[in-house]
Amino acid sequence: VQLQASGGGLVQAGGTLRLSCAASGIILSVFWSSNLAWYRQAPGKERELVAVIYSGGTTNYADSVKGRFTISKDNAKRTVYLQMNSLRAEDTAIYYCNVQQGNGLDYWGQGTLVTVSS
Repeated sequence: VQLQASGGGLVQAGGTLRLSCAASGIILSVFWSSNLAWYRQAPGKERELVAVIYSGGTTNYADSVKGRFTISKDNAKRTVYLQMNSLRAEDTAIYYCNVQQGNGLDYWGQGTLVTVSS
């Protein structure tokens, strides 16, 4: 399984970005039944969970992004998205997508850099 993340960039505070993570080498039924997540790692900090969408469609968010970020997926495209609104300087980080299969196997994308200027 390979994950290709895209959509990062430089944006001013208050702006928006939409991250995408396309999965390849995974059959549709496995993608559909996997938990999909976005993590981020800021300089000097540990990687943290930003948002997760479970196989049943339930979502969960870090408190710091609730109401601003939305995670979604398109099973047919095997793609998970992260819509980021009202961006803040503290959202600056490398964002990683993650696929966790039901059998416990875990896959990570290469990361996409988001820089928010204040």
